[in-house]
This record gives sequence, structure tokens and C-alpha cells, in this order.
Amino acid sequence: MARFSTSRELLFFLTHPTLWFRQPLSQKSLHADPFVVFEQWYNQAKKSLSGEFPNAMCLSTTGTDDYPEGRIVLLKEWSKEGFVFYSNTQSQKGAALSAHPKASITFYWSVSQRQVRIKGDVEFVDNSTADQYFSSRPRRSQIGAWASEQSTTLHSRKELEDKVIEYEEKFAQQPIPRPDYWTGYRIKPIEIEFWQLRLNRLHDRILYKKTSKESWTKSRLSP
Repeated sequence: MARFSTSRELLFFLTHPTLWFRQPLSQKSLHADPFVVFEQWYNQAKKSLSGEFPNAMCLSTTGTDDYPEGRIVLLKEWSKEGFVFYSNTQSQKGAALSAHPKASITFYWSVSQRQVRIKGDVEFVDNSTADQYFSSRPRRSQIGAWASEQSTTLHSRKELEDKVIEYEEKFAQQPIPRPDYWTGYRIKPIEIEFWQLRLNRLHDRILYKKTSKESWTKSRLSP
């Protein structure tokens, strides 16, 4: 079997020396707790100078028309309770999650050639958590949450810009409250899969499945 399937694969390997001595994934070497593994991979991604948004993830939902939908959102916090992002509940994704409160998220870090897929049930964060995060956002982002009727049709860019001016004047010289329709979603995982590049497209895939509140099974999948 050839060591490299394509010249592109060879070029990628030669230009990414961090991959030269990386150990393959094995069920024995990975921690029994998938959150420990995620923390290790995520912290490594954050250290990469070329990874502008290591917290970027593709959120996949089932739309109200029963078609799959995907979009990039940003992970804002995570714990063993789940993975949290924030959005407008009246948006397309909000409507999808209201109709089908289940979702998956996918992280892909190109420098390390690693991917994490997470599937689970979705719930809202509590109001105090949402308030605290909203208050930490830049003021212009807070204004944007009020000005943008997310996912609705705009007749022109000026229509949006006028809304921004309107809310800047409304909240001038005062703290900006969190809109009732803007909050956080927490994805409570039931499956977490770790994928790592191997040569000849024979990649490593280790899948964790939740069996109880604190327990997970671990298995290897074919690439």
C-alpha cells in the first residue's frame, strides 16, 4: 500500500510538521470521559495561530419543512452539562429547534486535521445565564440583537442600518437589556465522535455513546 494516496496528501503532510510524530487514536489511549478528550483537543486548537475561530461549529437542525439545515455558530461555553451557543429564538434555527429540539454540532480544525461531532437534545439556558452573557457582549452586538429581525426578509441594507440607529437612540446613555427573544441553547450530548486524519483515507474514528448520567461506552468506527 502506498504511503500517500495523492500528491496533495503528501504536500499537506510535509507542510504540517506537527502531524509527523502524532500518535494514532486508540480506544485505550483516549480517556474514558469524552469531555476530557474534547478539552484537550479544543485547547490545542485555541493555541493554533492560524485558527481564527476555534470555537466555530456547524449547527445542524431539522427545519420546520423537515429538511436538514446547517449553519456556522460560535460555541460560547461548555461543561459536562452540554455545549452552549446564543441566538434569536425567532430566527430560522430558533423555529427549527422549537419544532425539533434535537441537534448536532461539528467542529473541524484544519491545522490538526481533527473533527468532533456531537449529537444531543437541546434546552434553553436559564435566564440569569443568558442575562450574564448578554451583558458581557460588546455594546454594538447588543444593539444588533435588537435591530435584527433575524432570518426575515430585508428590503434593503438601509432598513437594517436605520433600525440600528433607532435602538442606539432608544438605549443612549443606559445599559441595554437582553431581548426576551434572545437566549442561549444548550446541546446535551448523547453521542460524541472524535475523528483524526490518517494516511490513505484510513482515518481514526472513536465514538462515545452515553449510557447513563456519567457513563459512556467507547468504540472504533470504520473510516
